[in-house]
Amino acid sequence: GAARALGVRVYEADAETLHVFGVGLRGLRAPREPIDCGNAGTLMRLLPGILAGQDGRFELTGDESLSTRPMERIAEPLRRMGVAIETTDGHAPLTIEGGDVQPISYELPVASAQVKSAVLLAGLFAREGETTVVEPLPTRDHTETMLEAGGVRIRRRQKSASVWPVERLELGEIEIPGDFSSAAPLIVATTLLAGSELTVHGVNLNPRRIGLLDVLERMGGRVTVFNRRRIGGEAGGDLDVRAAELVGTEVNAHEVPLLVDELPLFALLAVHARGDSVLRGAAELRAKETDRIEAVVDGLRRLGAHIRATEDGFVVRGVPTRLRGGSMDSRGDHRIAILAAIAGLVSREGVEVEGAESVAVSFPGFYDLLARVVNP
Repeated sequence: GAARALGVRVYEADAETLHVFGVGLRGLRAPREPIDCGNAGTLMRLLPGILAGQDGRFELTGDESLSTRPMERIAEPLRRMGVAIETTDGHAPLTIEGGDVQPISYELPVASAQVKSAVLLAGLFAREGETTVVEPLPTRDHTETMLEAGGVRIRRRQKSASVWPVERLELGEIEIPGDFSSAAPLIVATTLLAGSELTVHGVNLNPRRIGLLDVLERMGGRVTVFNRRRIGGEAGGDLDVRAAELVGTEVNAHEVPLLVDELPLFALLAVHARGDSVLRGAAELRAKETDRIEAVVDGLRRLGAHIRATEDGFVVRGVPTRLRGGSMDSRGDHRIAILAAIAGLVSREGVEVEGAESVAVSFPGFYDLLARVVNP
């Protein structure tokens, strides 16, 4: 939708293939109407970096949920780069006027792959010189991988990334590996259901994306990686998952960016583990589609879990028996809806998921796939 609104030709060759006809690095067209980002926070935060180098005035809007999320975190560094960008009281809608982009060195106040990506993308349009983003903690680096594949000069370090301006990108054919965040609910369900086995093929195993596997290993999970290979420039491979008895663990701030989308599922693992588990340094969860700390704690408590919220996480007293079940409100958040569905699958009485349709934001075929996996 957004690409077409900007004048890019896109068509679906089949269910798994998109053809995109580029218009050049600076060839996007300003539409008359606002660009609706729906509930896509990644789109809302990355697109301004690209629009920074275009001619014209652009307005980005989103749904009610997206319009509550903080957007000054991308506006502030882009303004430093000379981009005319305005928020609405710190939120969407946004307006961007492309112009003369200046390179900067920017230190992220909060670890965010989205903000990092917006700044790096804007850096491609700078007149000259190096644009650098320094992170407090390593975050996902999918943008850097794709830019490198497109011929961008880029320097990558453990907690920083730098790019230099380019005149054109040459991406050609891109193979997209399976999304680890989409595999994660099935990994968790398999781990918690006695006697279960699951094989996942062709999943993205970027080390900055699979923190859940490290946490699960500490808890006693049984996940084996095999057939490792490169998929679309990313580390990839297959997973063999078996049911396991778990013990509690702690997840601290340095790990949070590596499993930020899987932290609700970590809570479900912790509920079924023996002993206490703690999450710290995850205050960012309170600024997602909903306050995910509150949503997770309140939702799991209603199902019989022993869990309490802290300012930046939660504490769980694990009991290695199945949750009772009941009803859980997704609050319109796709990650909470997925958590509720998996909680229902592993509970004694099942879970009624309020707002179950919200999973379509990130995983339109989730319920169909879940049914096929559970009842092959």
